[in-house]
Amino acid sequence: MHDDAAAIINRIQQLKREHRAIILAHNYEPPEIQDLADITGDSLGLSVQAAATDAGVIVFCGVSFMAESAAILAPEKRVILPRQECGCGLADTATAAQVREARRRHPDAVVITYVNSSAAVKAESDICCTSGNAVNVIKRVPADREILFVPDRNLGAWVQQQTGRRLILWNGCCPVHDAIRADDVRAARARHPEAAVIVHPECRPEVTALADAVCSTGGMLAAVDRLPPREFIIGTEEGMLHPLRRAAPDRIFHPLKMNGMICADMKKISLVDVLRALEKQEPVVSVDQDTAVRARSALERMLDVPRN
Repeated sequence: MHDDAAAIINRIQQLKREHRAIILAHNYEPPEIQDLADITGDSLGLSVQAAATDAGVIVFCGVSFMAESAAILAPEKRVILPRQECGCGLADTATAAQVREARRRHPDAVVITYVNSSAAVKAESDICCTSGNAVNVIKRVPADREILFVPDRNLGAWVQQQTGRRLILWNGCCPVHDAIRADDVRAARARHPEAAVIVHPECRPEVTALADAVCSTGGMLAAVDRLPPREFIIGTEEGMLHPLRRAAPDRIFHPLKMNGMICADMKKISLVDVLRALEKQEPVVSVDQDTAVRARSALERMLDVPRN
């Protein structure tokens, strides 16, 4: 570690104590941000921690929809997103107005919204889900009800396959996961014939069909413990390789593609950004009261459903 980085980290730790702050980081964040964080995890795990922590300040190293969810679930806390421009291409595929219009076309449907969505879209939903509990959320819906699944068509397709339920799928996707093709899986297996393939359910159906396991990022950590091979091919944003290697140093992890599996928004936050956010106690993430109340109901219903 460079002396400058060490000095920044020391100052961050000091400010954390002064402000009674906690740092949360998603598994896709840069390694130095994950190492700095008090808690790393996937969307579901971080949502639970945001709601449960007794810290007065949450510094959320992730993207905007995650920080919004933390602010909704912990309204008494100050939630800071070190870089306001950290967005999500998947979340941008659905707006509140579009969901309201879809409800008009399907008035009897249960609207289930992936947590990778804006607060305004969550507020138009009956319940949210994560990739880690989407199957169980679907299983709780009565068999005679239509389901509108927003906004990830690939996650929705995987849930359909797992549950046998027909869903009305929104036409959205994660650009990173959707860019993975079946030929990429076959090429990765050719490079590493002894490795098991684990992919995220945001991948296309032809990709999940070729995998040995389909898991959320949190589920990938558990899958490595469960599966026998010593080598793994990982089909998700490359930041996930860091927590996997840290948790299982005796295993070997390969990215499914040699390039292109980077979410630029997840890589924007630096140590300097975290320091500045703690020093200035901003930018603060806030959600208007009406939106927050309605979105909180959908999020709290999500938190009541266990992982798949």
